[in-house]
Amino acid sequence: MNKTFLPLILILLVIIGCGKQQDPFLISNKSIGLLTDSTQVKDLKDIYKNDSIVFRTEDHEFIGNRNDIEIFDKTGKMLLVLTPNKPKDSTATIETIKIIDPRYKTVKEINTLSTFGDIKNNLKISSIQNTLRNVVVFVNEIDAFITIDKKELPAELQFDTSTQIEAIQIPDKAKIKYFMIGW
Repeated sequence: MNKTFLPLILILLVIIGCGKQQDPFLISNKSIGLLTDSTQVKDLKDIYKNDSIVFRTEDHEFIGNRNDIEIFDKTGKMLLVLTPNKPKDSTATIETIKIIDPRYKTVKEINTLSTFGDIKNNLKISSIQNTLRNVVVFVNEIDAFITIDKKELPAELQFDTSTQIEAIQIPDKAKIKYFMIGW
């Protein structure tokens, strides 16, 4: 009787051991691929061991210390721009992520090539902020803020910063300018 259960146990262990591997391009709440909201700068070399990491440091009196980290794939295509919460600190965590590569997408297939209509139909919009040149759409369920150029809006909304812009006023075909994640 024990001999009949042994193969079943071995098959079960193989199935559990071969569990689903994490998608390196999936955007979800608190993670983007292998990056999480608790990933430290020092961990990036392990996470992106097959890619290139470029540390950009700018000391500027008006914008302060900026410490962006650019991630490129092995072909030289830019994937992400990461901004740590503390400049020049290897234990700092990532505060914002600018998604460049359209392979990064949500479970509902939202990526940098999506339109406002795709966002509106698949994600819950938390708020919309009107700025000088852009409209910023906040999506709390994935900690995202998506920027749309005001040139994509009707003419009467393009130059007014005081009007509260509603989702219904943004054309469905409006393109994403920046797709950012903020933790």
